[in-house]
Amino acid sequence: MTRAQTVRDAVVDEVARTGFVAHGLHVRIGDDVAEHHWGPDARRDVQSVAKGVCVLAVGIAADDGLVALDDPVSAALPGWTSGDGTDAVTLRHLLSMTSGIDLPWSPTLLTDWPDLAVEFLRRPSRGRVFQYANASTYTAMRVLETRVGDVGRFVQDRLFSPLGIEDVVWERCPNGFVAGGGGLWLDTAELARLGRLVRDRGQADGRQLVASRWVDALHTDWVVAGSNPAYERYALAGWDGPAQLWRLHGAYGQMLLFDEARGAVVTITADDHAGADATAAFVARALAGTLDDGPR
Repeated sequence: MTRAQTVRDAVVDEVARTGFVAHGLHVRIGDDVAEHHWGPDARRDVQSVAKGVCVLAVGIAADDGLVALDDPVSAALPGWTSGDGTDAVTLRHLLSMTSGIDLPWSPTLLTDWPDLAVEFLRRPSRGRVFQYANASTYTAMRVLETRVGDVGRFVQDRLFSPLGIEDVVWERCPNGFVAGGGGLWLDTAELARLGRLVRDRGQADGRQLVASRWVDALHTDWVVAGSNPAYERYALAGWDGPAQLWRLHGAYGQMLLFDEARGAVVTITADDHAGADATAAFVARALAGTLDDGPR
């Protein structure tokens, strides 16, 4: 039995034990792969994992000379009203959630305002403090749109199609712009392909689809995000932890879990917000081979 199969079986057993509502599981360790599905592998909203895709899209555009992460976004949006301190906010601030602009999430976020990005940027900034907001990524994608055209099409052409992922659907606001912070629909297998690209630092089938520095940016230059375990540090879309892992983590248990030392990426799709953190911690122990060292 391969190491990937051993980890898969351990996670499947843990899901059965805890009742975690999982849809799909894909384990890749080195070149070994194992997977399990609790139902048809349908496309689902991968929630905030989409933020990582947005960072990669900005990185590709930056290397094309179309955007710069440290230029004020106000320069790309002439005529927009800036709140107090907001004129200094950059793409890097938006993607790392350090704009200091507060606009809480709501289930109708994309339709609460005539233009969500306009509303976001007209609010004041508290400086370079962590303030998680889906509106932040949405606004970053609005800036990107001014340079590349439709962001969904740009990501399809430059990232998804080369990965063999076709006809990807994004949720869009009434003005036609991608949601950015969520609303990206992928199945478990497609999400696993994205995970492998990230694990392999932007390479797929011998091609460098995105420069390695942008993949590294997903989990380096951490900012302080809070005090909850595995939510203390955030980078450009990536969370530090649990344990030796870092992850792209979407609501309801959509996760790409990376163990760099072991060349591993574990993909999980689910519908269980409350159980996701414990499942991620279990994966960390399974990859490290320390299941007997912690509570089950």
